[in-house]
Amino acid sequence: MRPGRGGLGLGAATLYLSVIVLLPLAAVAVKAASQGPSGFWDSVTGSVALSALAVTLVASVLVAAIGAVLGTLVAWVLVRDEFSGKRVLGALIDLPFALPTIVAGLTLLALYGPGSPVGVHLAYTRGAVLLALLFVTLPFVVRAVQPVLIELDREAEEAAASLGAGTATTFRRIVLPALRPAILSGAALAFARSVGEFGSLVLLAGKVQIASIVIFADVESDAPRAAASLSVVLLAISLLVLLALRRVGAPRAG
Repeated sequence: MRPGRGGLGLGAATLYLSVIVLLPLAAVAVKAASQGPSGFWDSVTGSVALSALAVTLVASVLVAAIGAVLGTLVAWVLVRDEFSGKRVLGALIDLPFALPTIVAGLTLLALYGPGSPVGVHLAYTRGAVLLALLFVTLPFVVRAVQPVLIELDREAEEAAASLGAGTATTFRRIVLPALRPAILSGAALAFARSVGEFGSLVLLAGKVQIASIVIFADVESDAPRAAASLSVVLLAISLLVLLALRRVGAPRAG
């Protein structure tokens, strides 16, 4: 590649990321900082903000953990098993990416809200929040693990089986280490998505304090600095988790 072309591509990529990502984030940070350190601290340590952060973080951690386990299982089934309707199931995995999240919230409300056709009433509870977050984060671990499973060399698994290793032992000692970076990467994305999710929760959360809904309420109440302050905290948490999990999941040098 010619140096000039490489420089042009890097410049275009940097400009695009700056306009789409960096400048908006900087604007939020400036808005939060405009009230001074004491004002920022008061905004993020109020009872409502702390309660919303606690509920959001606990739910996000649970969603990431559940998604890591069940998402890996779904990816395994899609790659290693043959069954009728496999293509349909594979398409359904990506549905949360294509479906507007407000539609997902409305669907879950109709299914688990007042007058539930299945007799399960979860609307306006933390259980409903967890369910909605599991729905919108479903594809992350599945799509991160699936290509790794497809490319995984099965000779080591066959050798372990020939030496008498059971299925669980083979998975734990041979398959899982190879999948770990992908699982952690998908879980990190699921966590970050859960922290900032709004659309699927606005109809389901009710009085459950969720950080994104508190931010929306602050904006509606003409308190943009408080909204920006809580937004900065969420951004910092998501960024730190993504960096930490990617570092842990990165392959180690031999």
